[in-house]
Amino acid sequence: MTRKQRRLALIGTALAVLGLAAALVLNALKDSIVFFNSPTEVVEKPTKPGTRIRIGGLVKPGTVVHAQAPDTLTVHFDVTDGNKDVPVAYTGALPDLFREGQGVVAEGTLQTDGQFKADVILAKHDERYMPKEVVDALKKQGRWQESGAGAATPATPGALGAAPSKQQVR
Repeated sequence: MTRKQRRLALIGTALAVLGLAAALVLNALKDSIVFFNSPTEVVEKPTKPGTRIRIGGLVKPGTVVHAQAPDTLTVHFDVTDGNKDVPVAYTGALPDLFREGQGVVAEGTLQTDGQFKADVILAKHDERYMPKEVVDALKKQGRWQESGAGAATPATPGALGAAPSKQQVR
């Protein structure tokens, strides 16, 4: 074997090893590299209780309940994608933009009783935010229509209690 052939064999072997390593890492992280899961995915996909995940959707109107004790900052609400709902419990100060009918991403753990215990709540950035999964669910149900200037709205008045929205995740 000549010097050039050995060098090419070494480079080929190194590329094969790097490719295999990248494939193993991506396979191991395939469930964790998602920005968030929709409530439908959380309900239908078996997730081991205590596993840390993110869920995103809209705060279902009429479900926000603040704790009765004045010294606690606990709030209970449902996150929905128009198809399934996930009950969420959060203790802490809520973002200023948090309200019913608006987009939210919650990070935490799923409990054995199906409730999601959040320790981080991220609210939408502007009045046109709607998670892509919610938009997809609304389109699948036929309750979505495109409007001018790239904006889109739910086709049914009051669908999910959402305001005009746009597919964007910031």
